[in-house]
Amino acid sequence: MALPQECVANQANSDDSLVLLDPGTEERRLLRKLDARILTIDLCTLSLRLSNLGNARLQGLPEEALGGDPTGVLFGRVNAAFYITYTLFQIPWTVLSKYHSPRLWIGSSAILWGLCSTLMSTANSFPQLLVARLALGVFEAAFGPSVVLYFSFYYTKSEYGTRVAYWFGFAAVAGAFGGLLAYGIQNTEVSIAHWRLLFLLEGLPTVLLGMLCLFILPGRPESTDFLTPAERKLAIERVNRGTSSDVGATINYDHVVAAFLDWRVYVAGIIYFGLNCALGSLSAFLPTIISTMGFGSAALSQLMVVPPYAAAGLALIILSYLSDKMRTRGVFIVAGCTFGGLGYLILLGVTHNQLVRYFSTFCVAIGTYTSIALVLAWFAHNLGSETKRATGMPLFGAIGQCGSILGSHLYPWTEGPAYRRGFGTSGSLMFLAAICALVLSASYRLENKRRDNLYGEPELDERVDTSVLADKAPSFRYVP
Repeated sequence: MALPQECVANQANSDDSLVLLDPGTEERRLLRKLDARILTIDLCTLSLRLSNLGNARLQGLPEEALGGDPTGVLFGRVNAAFYITYTLFQIPWTVLSKYHSPRLWIGSSAILWGLCSTLMSTANSFPQLLVARLALGVFEAAFGPSVVLYFSFYYTKSEYGTRVAYWFGFAAVAGAFGGLLAYGIQNTEVSIAHWRLLFLLEGLPTVLLGMLCLFILPGRPESTDFLTPAERKLAIERVNRGTSSDVGATINYDHVVAAFLDWRVYVAGIIYFGLNCALGSLSAFLPTIISTMGFGSAALSQLMVVPPYAAAGLALIILSYLSDKMRTRGVFIVAGCTFGGLGYLILLGVTHNQLVRYFSTFCVAIGTYTSIALVLAWFAHNLGSETKRATGMPLFGAIGQCGSILGSHLYPWTEGPAYRRGFGTSGSLMFLAAICALVLSASYRLENKRRDNLYGEPELDERVDTSVLADKAPSFRYVP
């Protein structure tokens, strides 16, 4: 007796491939399999990127390692050091990562980055902290941008935004957990300084999870043993919808040049500059800013950091899911940047109502984290080819990280609690980012319309050969 259609199993072919009698079911099964392996490890690894430096500032780090640092200048330099090496190394590291197994590259960089974070607990002077932070930036540059590129090996443009949101959302969760951890450590009696214990407890698990990545992360879809032959074929077909991917460890040097000549990459750099000015200062100075609101002790100020980060993580996941479903990024980025800018305006204009000022930190955190994740998802598709993504994304990221360096110097002790320069600069850059996102979105829509008029409308998600022209291929369509 014949089985019902929905119960028909996959049949084996002589070439060991499988006939997918229910492609929708098989694709959902594959997606669950990929999520269980990729997201679990990358999210766990990223979740340990805790905002420890800002919390350590309130636990005695300046007094023990920076000679007291009465002006806050040395702390700003230590914070900025990370972003200097991160900016310099992320383009070459991301391009070079295409020559190596993602499993080995991501796992090794996570281990080395965790070791640097752990070794910060042994620092006794400004030069020692500076060297540790510089090294941390080198290995973070190898990790973060490569993970964003790695996601594009397996996820379609309608899935990518949500997956990046899960990944980046855990950075917000990490900020929340870092505040909880710092609060717990602050209220314990131990034989070492609280800030040293904080670095130890946040760095060592990263090393262990990096080791786990070495063994369980899938490699590239065309060669990984994690997938069956039929699953590899389906995985490759999925990522070629609306574009085409590179096969194997190859670099198209014409696309490297094209990324450097693409004006939209530099506009994205302006957006990212503003967002990272906010993010860089948020991670390092939010506990300090909240401590000026008079809610209580330094330990309580670290606990008050948790809700804004938790709200940012939740908003990021929801808005990224909606962005994927609506197949648009620009409008959400404009809204996020504007919302964050309004938060800075409140901090700048309201001086006595501390509850309102505390609410504004929610606006800043939500607007910043949501917009950063969506910019990453936006350009993961819109650059067209894998090589152009591997060059263009760290290029605008490098421009953006200069904003983190700026943000590291906007909140010295001497300008608190008003911090007018910091709030005014960060807010202005958020509004500038909103304008740039609006310009980019409009340019994508106009270019899509022009190509529709010249070449006709392509079928949704049809394969487009981007091997020569990348995103300039006539049948390629941008996500606006």
